[in-house]
This record gives sequence, C-alpha cells and structure tokens, in this order.
Amino acid sequence: MVRVRLTRLDDGKDCDEGTCPAIYRTDRGTMAIQGAKFLDEHGVQVPDHETLVEIPEELFWKVARDFS
Repeated sequence: MVRVRLTRLDDGKDCDEGTCPAIYRTDRGTMAIQGAKFLDEHGVQVPDHETLVEIPEELFWKVARDFS
C-alpha cells in the first residue's frame, strides 16, 4: 500500500481537537479536503468512489489568500 503524505494548509488554530475541517496538499500534486459528508439532497450524481464534503467558506478563502 502506498502512503500519501499530507501537509495541512491551514494553521488549525480554530480547532480544539485537531479534527476540524481542513485542506491538505498531498505529495502527489493533489489536494485533500477534510469536512463533513454532504448528506442533504443536492441533485448531483457522485460516483461510488467519490464523495462530497462540506467545509466552511472562510477556510477555503483563508487558504486561498495564504497560498496566493
């Protein structure tokens, strides 16, 4: 099994237990998003090997600002 190295892009300071939504850069040129599974009805067909996750909008914009 190949292990992927993740580097957290936000500082995590707003997270008490380290399990809050986060955005990671991988060592294979992709991004990984940690968030709550999107369970509401959304009308989008998502393949079985994928999922939708929901993160706070401010996290997205914070990381975008920090890395632009």
